[in-house]
Amino acid sequence: MFFERPDSGGEEAVLVHVDFPEGANREDINEFRELVISAGADPVELVTTKRDVPHVKTFVGKGKVEEIAEMVRLHDVSLVIFNHALSPSQERNIEREIKCRVLDRTGLILDIFAQRARTHEGKLQVELAQLQHQSTRLVRGWTHLERQKGGIGMRGPGETQLETDRRLLRERVKSIHARLDKVRSQRDQSRRARQRSDVPTVAIVGYTNAGKSTLFNALTQAEVYAADQLFATLDPTLRRLDIDDVGEIVLADTVGFIRHLPHKLVEAFRATLQEAAEAQLLMHVIDCASPEREGNIEQVETVLSEIQADELPELRVYNKIDLLETATPRIDRNEDGTPVAVWLSAQERQGFDLLRQAISELLGEELFEGNLTLPPADARLRAILYESGGVQSEEYTDNGESLLNIRMQLQDFKRALSKANVPESRFLVTQAEPWEQ
Repeated sequence: MFFERPDSGGEEAVLVHVDFPEGANREDINEFRELVISAGADPVELVTTKRDVPHVKTFVGKGKVEEIAEMVRLHDVSLVIFNHALSPSQERNIEREIKCRVLDRTGLILDIFAQRARTHEGKLQVELAQLQHQSTRLVRGWTHLERQKGGIGMRGPGETQLETDRRLLRERVKSIHARLDKVRSQRDQSRRARQRSDVPTVAIVGYTNAGKSTLFNALTQAEVYAADQLFATLDPTLRRLDIDDVGEIVLADTVGFIRHLPHKLVEAFRATLQEAAEAQLLMHVIDCASPEREGNIEQVETVLSEIQADELPELRVYNKIDLLETATPRIDRNEDGTPVAVWLSAQERQGFDLLRQAISELLGEELFEGNLTLPPADARLRAILYESGGVQSEEYTDNGESLLNIRMQLQDFKRALSKANVPESRFLVTQAEPWEQ
């Protein structure tokens, strides 16, 4: 963008994976392959090695750099992808030795995000993350321009080409921040409106490719893009969904998480991840058939902690039970009988009734159940109760009174009484008692 590098179509690439001991640097090699394929590259060779700590200058050591260079010449590729985050100097040193473009794990994920972004907001967030990532790498491509501009019409105030590009980059980052702040204020306004109307939000979170969008589509009849690939969904989608004993809720589909999700991406996507941070309930979707299940859960919890969403109520949804031999749809409960997990298959639409039941129990804290006798003068209250969806059945007496069987949220019932100018004491004390689940 702001610097010159060897062109690369990205079709064929040599992959490099270092097997570190368990710890912060450890990455999953199978997930690495999926990331590369999701980016549109064709892996032609995998170079692996074991190290206790990264080499300071080249990350993999001189011998491995020579082996990578040999593979580049052998397969005539123009791209080498590392399954690890490299420092700008490490990238520069490796590129100098192998005469080929080097892309680290962060750059790879950023490239996938750039391909997947569909909305204006999503594109802005990806560009911001890319600019922040590239800002530390500008010096690499512009070393031949570390002099002041010269020539007729090019003489300026003494600013070098590199300084000019750094200034342009800073100005662009500042501009994107201003536009994203506007988006954030619009989202905040929408969330406040939902809170004022007491419509609870349930945010779907989880590791990438866990089946979040498939579940979202099946529950809401939406048409969010869903595919068996990493980061199929970037842009958040909101849909309304009716839940028994709760009423209308807002279901939010969010971007998937991944191991060592670049911090720049978490920052850039904070406006959309805020949907999860301010939800009343998190629905953590988990691929129960994945061999890395426990590690994936841990990574999601780490990102939730970064966005201050780790204290929110959470319902785990173990998806893809159709890939297990013995699993059947069920609800797991804690010692208090509260739902903590639901096992289902979004693809086969198994266990949806159990999921709705669990959401209802977690969000529907207080219910009003009872039979109301309404004279004709209370026609306005009757209409409001019907509009709220709280009337289960209705009969009529010989003198024209309505006998209504009511089951709805206590708060909604009180709101209906207030709208109809009916005192709460007429019903909440004498005819029916609310009960807690």
